[in-house]
Formats: sequence, C-alpha cells, structure tokens
Amino acid sequence: MAPSPKRARITAVELAAMKRDRRKIVMITAYDSLFASLVDQAGVDVILVGDSVGPVLAGETSPLPVTVNQMIYHGRSVQRGTTHALVVIDMPFMSYQVSPREATRNAGQILKRTGAGAVKLEGGRYFAPAVRAMVAAGIPVMGHLGLTPQSLNVLGGIRLQGREEQAAERLIADAQALEEAGAFAVVLEFITSGLAQRVTDAVTMPTIGIGAGPHCDGQVLVLHDMLGLNEQFHAKFVKRYAELGAAVRQAVGSFAEDVRAVAFPDAAHTHMG
Repeated sequence: MAPSPKRARITAVELAAMKRDRRKIVMITAYDSLFASLVDQAGVDVILVGDSVGPVLAGETSPLPVTVNQMIYHGRSVQRGTTHALVVIDMPFMSYQVSPREATRNAGQILKRTGAGAVKLEGGRYFAPAVRAMVAAGIPVMGHLGLTPQSLNVLGGIRLQGREEQAAERLIADAQALEEAGAFAVVLEFITSGLAQRVTDAVTMPTIGIGAGPHCDGQVLVLHDMLGLNEQFHAKFVKRYAELGAAVRQAVGSFAEDVRAVAFPDAAHTHMG
C-alpha cells in the first residue's frame, strides 16, 4: 500500500463528527516513532500509546508497573512519528486514581511533554470528577469501560464483562457519566456485541471497541497482535493481518547462516580498497 498524502491532524472534535456521519473510526496502538509513522501513513484515525507497552515490549505480566515517565517517553516517540492521526496516551495505574487534582497534574504533564492530543483513563462514574477536572483544564479525555486491564486483580482476571443485566445497566450508566463529565470518546473492551450496541446508542460520544463486536463506532487492536508479532497472545477478537513473527525469525536465521558461512558481507555489501 502506498503512503497516504499528508493530511491535517485529526482532533477529538472530528471524531464526534465521524460518529454523526457514521464513518467508522480506526484506532491502533503504537509505542515508537517508526511503527507510528507506518500506521499513520496507512491512514489510521487514532494511535493509542497504551500502557500495554509494559506487557508487549517490556515483558511485564500486566500494565501495573508502567509509569508516567514511561508513557511520556513512548508518547513523545509516537507523536514525533505522526502527522495525521490523533495521538492518545494512556494514563498509567495510580496516575489519576488518587484525586482529580493529581489526575489533572499528571495528564497535563503527559500532554505538555509529548505534544499528544488526548489522554485515556479506565473506569466509570467514580472517575467522572477527574474527567471533569481535566476537561476543564483543557485536556481531552477518552474513557475505557468493560474489561479494564488496570483492574484485573479486582475483576478476577480476563472475563467477559456486563453479561448480567444489572452489570450491563451499570456499564451504560458509567458511559453516560463519562460523557456528561466531558469525555470525547470511550473504549469498550471485552463485552457482548449487544451491550456494545446499547452503549453506542445511549451516548453521543464515539465508542471504540476491542472484543466488543461490530456495533461500535470504531475498532482498535494492539499492533503487535494484529501483525502476528506477539505470538503468545491469542484472543477470539484478534484478527492477524500478517505473520511477522515468523518472518522475523526467518530473516534473522538467514542472516546468521550467511555470517557463519562467510557469505555475508559479500562484494556487493563491502567497500573495496
């Protein structure tokens, strides 16, 4: 695919227009400038710098150890590699849970030091005051409901959320509370497609699904999952669009064979003299 021509940077306001116009939103994760540049050229609308960087790149067992400074480092790298997509940066565990004031201070530092366009936090109505404070300070906020990875110790592991009607109604109320507080969009993770449609119909802000079926206003996947680089992770909702893990092993294996056979570097890759 040829790179798309340079376009103006997408904003949170434009995502709302995309929902109104029934244009699907494409979001994907990235953690570095090179991959961010590639997915930006491919034409995605939103790049999420997720705290999944801990498990995906650093070998952590969960996102909990990720720090604000790590998110700033990766966020700056992604922002520098993009010209079109809206860059959204996850607020890591305990960067917003203590108080609205601390949440605003941390979110402000993230945006000031990265140049990104928005932050994302997990949780529902309990965090509405933090969302309201951040939005009042001029910080665009994306929400995240359903399976919230920072809360897996409370949720009891990776489980489909909102299956019972009472839980479904709470999730819908949480989405409405986030919207009322000023959130511009919400990620819905690992919930039934029926519940995702109910949430999407209940709010005017866009919903972006991951493991939530086709009725959301957009979809997001972790880049390393959909490229087949993270071969240890398997989930029903992940479609692999490439098998780059196997390609990397083959390429490096061929390099190793050439070096050991003294076939590389050959004359074509050597400055003679």
